[in-house]
Amino acid sequence: MGSVLTDLVRWVIDVVQSLGYIGVFVLILSGSLYLPVPTELTLPLFGFLIGHGRLSFVPVLLTATAARVCAALVLYAVGLRLGEARLRRVVKHFERSKLLFVSDFDRASRVFERHGGKAILVGHLIPGVGALVSVPAGLKRMPLRWRFLGYTILGCSIWNSSLIGLGWALGGRWRIVEVFTSFVGFSVLTVLIVAILWLFWRRRRAHR
Repeated sequence: MGSVLTDLVRWVIDVVQSLGYIGVFVLILSGSLYLPVPTELTLPLFGFLIGHGRLSFVPVLLTATAARVCAALVLYAVGLRLGEARLRRVVKHFERSKLLFVSDFDRASRVFERHGGKAILVGHLIPGVGALVSVPAGLKRMPLRWRFLGYTILGCSIWNSSLIGLGWALGGRWRIVEVFTSFVGFSVLTVLIVAILWLFWRRRRAHR
């Protein structure tokens, strides 16, 4: 596993050396679209390279933010194209299992409508979520200007500057950032799994 990570790091550095900030854009866009180039790895690595004078902070931050916003727009379009009516039909099929009801979908929709902007902002700050939060935004047709783009740019800027800055500050120990964000992502996933199991148990108990 260590050799695979080392090869990935070497490949990322080669891409940046060959393509410059275009390479930064492509790598961040790929990671934000859930291709196997995680931003939890590349952003701290860019910070490390900034510390060694091979990149500059502001261009990296602007390029990385532009890439993540582009990824968010792609996933927003996916939600927009899917449409609420089609998703509602899918949810209706799950009613037979007594696990999910259209009323649950309606309730979730109302929550997103009330806290949509905050959901977009917070989603970009949770490892493993990132641009994926843009799908329900597209589904609910959240206004692109200025609500969706505003919260997306803010969330992406905070995430990018934090990981780049930590990689810069930690120097040769920049990989600690990836370990930390992986731990946070695992913790969030664990909480979600526990919550789903609890809801499943409560729903089964209510139908007995």
